Amino acid sequence: MFEYEIAAARRADLIREADAYRLAREAKRARRASSRSQEPEGVVRGHRGRFARAA
Repeated sequence: MFEYEIAAARRADLIREADAYRLAREAKRARRASSRSQEPEGVVRGHRGRFARAA
């Protein structure tokens, strides 16, 4: 009976861990989607003077 209780506790821990992992990934995905929807073109940086002109 003791082994069954340990197994049940371990199963509950694994389920909680999986839920936390899933929630973190979902939040990360939502944050990425939010930032992409604000600037769909991406960030443009001015580096005109960085390279010499070719020909």
